Amino acid sequence: MTKTLTILGLESSCDDTAAAIVRQASGAPAQILSSVVLGQTALHSPFGGVVPEIAARAHAEKLDICVRQALTEAQMTLSDIDAIAVTAGPGLIGGVLSGVMCAKGIAAGTGKPLIGVNHLAGHALTPRLTDQTAYPYLMLLVSGGHCQFLIVRGPEDFTRLGGTIDDAPGEAFDKTARLLGLPQPGGPAVQAEALNGNPKRFAFPRPLLDRPGCDMSFSGLKTALLRTRDQVIAEKGGLTPQDRADMCAGFQAAVADVLAEKTRRALALYLFEHPATPTIAVAGGVAANTAIRAMLESVCAENSVTFTAPPLALCTDNAAMIAYAGLERFRAGGQDDMTLAARPRWPLDKTSPALLGSGKKGAKA
Repeated sequence: MTKTLTILGLESSCDDTAAAIVRQASGAPAQILSSVVLGQTALHSPFGGVVPEIAARAHAEKLDICVRQALTEAQMTLSDIDAIAVTAGPGLIGGVLSGVMCAKGIAAGTGKPLIGVNHLAGHALTPRLTDQTAYPYLMLLVSGGHCQFLIVRGPEDFTRLGGTIDDAPGEAFDKTARLLGLPQPGGPAVQAEALNGNPKRFAFPRPLLDRPGCDMSFSGLKTALLRTRDQVIAEKGGLTPQDRADMCAGFQAAVADVLAEKTRRALALYLFEHPATPTIAVAGGVAANTAIRAMLESVCAENSVTFTAPPLALCTDNAAMIAYAGLERFRAGGQDDMTLAARPRWPLDKTSPALLGSGKKGAKA
């Protein structure tokens, strides 16, 4: 398939409702013609985190609004679209289902092809959307619900080198924010507090650095912060603003150190297989953390490896990455029909053992 393709993408896997239109001529860089993201922070903030049912209802109410706005910004109608791409998993099942049903309705009404996209593939392929990064490359996908090192060889060809065996970094940031009375989402709140903190005041652990391999763990780090908080409160009768800032700085530094060391190990495995194409990319919401990004850039500089990261607006959930991932899949001949199912779990690497176990719904990651 060599013609110019224009894809409408829909994203609703967590708490951002999004639609976007991406166009690409064969052999040319892709263009984001529009990208609309309607967040739900105000809806969930009173509860200290995302409430799945509230998120699902908000998606159902906002998806058509996002689509109309994306078409308006791109100065297009549905007749100008070649195919509809939609996140079909993994994610909060109510939200994913809302997006899949909306995409099916548009596809049925227009007769356009339907393309189911793995949300994680959207993040993993973002460097190709923004920087035309050539295959194969090493990807650190680090977000609220996932953290994996992947060798990306094609739009549906991923090899996992390691990942988190419990909490993802973004989840740990959110829990840390709740423990310290900071607003959600936790990542930006903790980063802002850390700017005024001393990262060396509290001795937080660097989990799994004493073991070989690229797997990570952040649950124990969160527990260590909880115990430190309780100890300080018991000694002083409460937390001062400086106590909180120092805890945030120490926590953030620990996460960055773990990611840096595990990146060195993943990089060694990747370079052993692909010494002629040394590129590492980072994507996902936690990639927006400037301290973590700076640490990863330093690791790449140490090893003379090209580092690439999408603009901050494309690190967090968006539909442009879904439209582009769908475009690559569609150009390769892939598409779905009306039997496309919403999936709460959907590993990118289908051959490696599940990191977090599996059940009736399949492998979690």
